[in-house]
Amino acid sequence: MELIVGNMAFSTWSLRPWLVLKRCGAEFTLRHVPLYGPDSARLLAEHSPTGKVPALKVEGVTIWDSLAICVFAAERYPDAALWPADPHARWLARSVVCEFHSGFMALRIECAMGPDAAGVIHTMVGPDRAPTPTSAAVAADVRRLVAVIREMKSRFGGDGPYLFGQWSIADAFLTPVACRFRHYQIDLAAHGDVDGVAAAYVAELLQQPDFLAWSEQAVAVAS
Repeated sequence: MELIVGNMAFSTWSLRPWLVLKRCGAEFTLRHVPLYGPDSARLLAEHSPTGKVPALKVEGVTIWDSLAICVFAAERYPDAALWPADPHARWLARSVVCEFHSGFMALRIECAMGPDAAGVIHTMVGPDRAPTPTSAAVAADVRRLVAVIREMKSRFGGDGPYLFGQWSIADAFLTPVACRFRHYQIDLAAHGDVDGVAAAYVAELLQQPDFLAWSEQAVAVAS
């Protein structure tokens, strides 16, 4: 298998399936396609039918879209338990993942990763911090995220540190969100996290071993 990814420092969509495949113990090679460069469109078109990353090449087939790759991984590696075992938790985990996959546009736009209009590169892994956005739309997105985290942790998180207790695809999809919260210095307590449950969960995602390995590799590739 070959996973096609963008710049590891800021390609949030690439991070998600990489975390999932690592969790599965899958054997795969990694191909980096630089984003925002003069040859990016041509290089992306060579490896992805949509001209976007991530894409996974397996058995002569190219799977595109981060969620499709994660669904493939759950089918191919059932022992990895990428979805919660409890059916109610599993239904809601899939709902959460789909909401993260398609929603929160204000947060994505105003708390973007990658180069902004001024040429400043915002990364998931660097020590730099960016000014906190103040728009009502971002605040609404953050409040919703905090509410989801707190509800799922309360209902299903009792047997582990992650959203549904044990690590799942939902945590892969939330890891780039945790990076945004850190980089843009978003105070979760100001958005409904009254006792720090969401903040503790975010901190856990940022210390998860596979994410730390991604971060180390991202720094090495960029240097």
